[in-house]
Amino acid sequence: MKKIAVFADVQNLYYTVRQAYGCHFNYAALWADISQRGEIVEAYAYAIDRGDSKQQQFQQILRNLGFTVKLKPYIQRSDGSAKGDWDVGITIDIMDAAPNVDEVVLASGDGDFDLLLERVIGKHGVEAVAYGVPGLTANSLIRAASRYVPIEGALLLKN
Repeated sequence: MKKIAVFADVQNLYYTVRQAYGCHFNYAALWADISQRGEIVEAYAYAIDRGDSKQQQFQQILRNLGFTVKLKPYIQRSDGSAKGDWDVGITIDIMDAAPNVDEVVLASGDGDFDLLLERVIGKHGVEAVAYGVPGLTANSLIRAASRYVPIEGALLLKN
């Protein structure tokens, strides 16, 4: 059975799905979709911790599905902008997982990950699957992935 590691960029998924569809991403459907292809041996969801109860409930839902939730504090800069970037953490975790799995799944449309997917495919021979919102996923990421899965249909939680 194929061994799969899953990495979900929660902030990217939240904002791109909301912008494109006005709803939320269906993590249970993602888990079910990936599980049809093999065994999920590692799964991480990367989020920003603002400490509110609604977010904590959501994080618990992710844990109940099987994700390890990794949190970074929400940082408000003096100029009013916010910081909460998991790109380096996701990269390190994917590099660590790639030698031990057959497939890496990245749920994010962030083009910063294109070189990462190219590297793990080239160095470890894994399949690298990118899930992203059509029109809001970087073309460089789509090109770098072994396979691109558009986030649509069952992957959306309609209100």
